[in-house]
Amino acid sequence: MMFKKTTVAVMSLCASGVVYAADDTLNIGVIATISGAGAGWGQAVQHGAELAAKEVNEAGGLDVSGKKYKVNVITYDDKYQAGEAVTAVNRLVHQDKVKFIVGPVGSAAAVAIKPVTEKNGVVMSTMAFSEKILNAQSPYTFRANVTTVEFAQAQINWVAKKHGIKKIGSFFPNDETGLQVSKDVEKAYGNAGVELVGKEFYERDRVDFVPLLTRLMGLDVDAIELNINAPSSAGLIVKQARDLGFEGLFIRTGGPATQEIVNVAGKESAEGILVHTLVDPDYALTKAYIELHKANYAQAMNGFSPSFYDTTRMIFEAIRQAQTIEDTQAVVGKLENIKDFDGAAGKLSWTGKSTYGIDHQISTPFYVAEVVNGQEVIRAKCTISGGCLDN
Repeated sequence: MMFKKTTVAVMSLCASGVVYAADDTLNIGVIATISGAGAGWGQAVQHGAELAAKEVNEAGGLDVSGKKYKVNVITYDDKYQAGEAVTAVNRLVHQDKVKFIVGPVGSAAAVAIKPVTEKNGVVMSTMAFSEKILNAQSPYTFRANVTTVEFAQAQINWVAKKHGIKKIGSFFPNDETGLQVSKDVEKAYGNAGVELVGKEFYERDRVDFVPLLTRLMGLDVDAIELNINAPSSAGLIVKQARDLGFEGLFIRTGGPATQEIVNVAGKESAEGILVHTLVDPDYALTKAYIELHKANYAQAMNGFSPSFYDTTRMIFEAIRQAQTIEDTQAVVGKLENIKDFDGAAGKLSWTGKSTYGIDHQISTPFYVAEVVNGQEVIRAKCTISGGCLDN
């Protein structure tokens, strides 16, 4: 049985004094990993979409062709499994009649559902890192976050030079995401003059990493790369490595998960980890979103959440400009032309044509941070075109 949650800001709607007709509701779908190892990311996707919808509803609804539409978010938990995601997308498209989907998190899930969304003209804003996600033949698919293709080389160049790394080992989940990221990361480290001497692949539900860590540590690595491992898995790897006596550097080139790693591994074990982050907590709009998230949810915000808040808002803006909730081709035409959007993650535009054949890859600032006393301290600011510079 799949978990389903419908979120409507009922109190806010009543307070606004807006009364909606039964048919003046825009359903949007969320397919995300709400349970299991990737729950931190899945909840980031879900919360971002929910907060964007709440914002619209509190302002009186989405104004389209003279009507005010209440936004209703319908969430399905794919449990980081492609089969669950396929069930979810079929329910969303054919039963819930959605035209816009936020998520999924995993590449295997996104690759599996893309034929359904593309065939039915459903706009999908996903996190998936796979190179199979974006192409000119997939006009309804967008990616809401930068991937290793965009950020790995810049970050790895900076880290390798700053910390003098020569030999590194890495963990990757044994799925579509892990296979894609392993290629990107190995290439980037090679270009930076660092030898990736050991790669360990594991199943997503694994909790005992001691045998794999023992093998990597036997290779006398300077550092261990945690790129794209699910938040709780990364925390377990850090904790178990420190328990085994590993004193080298941990690097997380991708996938915001700092709070979850600290929660699982403890502050002492997490101290000094170099992490990829999508947010600068000193940026005014980011700071405002962090406070908004804190006011609505009990747990700390995951770094992916602003990206999905922003791209959901961009979808709403494209709907406003197109003045339709049915003609998704018209909405796509408006969405892909939005530039310099003021988002919680910074100024946002779409890019990617030279790499993917279509400008459906978000362009956003990103950062390298060091974990100090359980908190991220930004050490370098980066852009896709300009690389990373000391903060």
